[in-house]
Amino acid sequence: MAYVTSLFARKMVAAAGSGIDQRATLEQAGIDPDAPWDPKFMIPAATYYEMLEGMAEQIDVTKLPVHVGASMRCDEYGALGLAWKAAPTLMASCSRIERYARIWTGVVTYELRDHPRGTLFILHRDGERRLGLRLSNEATLASAVSLSRQVCPVPFSPIEVFVQHKEPRSKAFHEAWFGCPVTFSADLDAILISDEAINRPNILGDEGISRYLMSDLDRELAKVDKSPAVVGEAKDAIAQALSEGTPRMTEIAKGLGLSARSFHRRLSEHGLSFQTLTEETRRELAEGLLRDKQYSLAEVAFLTGFSEQSSFTRAFKRWLGTTPANYRKARI
Repeated sequence: MAYVTSLFARKMVAAAGSGIDQRATLEQAGIDPDAPWDPKFMIPAATYYEMLEGMAEQIDVTKLPVHVGASMRCDEYGALGLAWKAAPTLMASCSRIERYARIWTGVVTYELRDHPRGTLFILHRDGERRLGLRLSNEATLASAVSLSRQVCPVPFSPIEVFVQHKEPRSKAFHEAWFGCPVTFSADLDAILISDEAINRPNILGDEGISRYLMSDLDRELAKVDKSPAVVGEAKDAIAQALSEGTPRMTEIAKGLGLSARSFHRRLSEHGLSFQTLTEETRRELAEGLLRDKQYSLAEVAFLTGFSEQSSFTRAFKRWLGTTPANYRKARI
């Protein structure tokens, strides 16, 4: 069963105000209204969606997810939020969410993808696109922008926001808050960030604190991974295939004796997408190869599936906030 942090549910209920019975709503979701807010207390995702749908029967929820996303603060995410703040750039902040999000949720994965106008920060969430899920997606996209504004030294807005579901009666409030066009009925859920904004240094970027926090997050991530067999086997298969270029999910699944659909489902059960797993494998392989002086930077790029060394350098800087050359110099 997939779970989400109760923090999101509490934020939604608080933002709804007096239009609902807040105590009853929380209790029905299995949350003690009088207990301290504990982000580590999880509730089933289906329960969360049902709670949101029940609220929608009582109040107009058009603006609710944006209000909730806007209210999110880095410190509320614990070590992951601190790692976001301490990252050297917004690109590095987003990379940490892409890598460590499953510490917080088993229903959402993230992906960074190059785009002709910048970089897409993509939200992946499986399941029937019921109202509760749609509201949750909007809140998640808004929280990503809110957290970005908290670390950016100048006013931040995306170039564009993409949402898969149909637009509400009016999207004027969404576009006013995001500060950019919001395209509904899109083919993905994402925010598009300019190259200038995503590579701008964060206000509180600190490399020393970042290394400490990421070590802590790696330990937490190891605890979350409950199925090392399928994940480990998939990583091995991906690593072996990378020298031929970026592998396809269907090819890796076939090698594991699974259909693409079954493979996708099993990864989703552990908060992973194939794209995220491939990126994670590439990063781990690159780190290992860079610690071995016998491989040139060009060879490391080739062995990790990049056709050009410049593309590898950009990806590695996105992953770890430094260049492959500087990473090697600091460890050899």
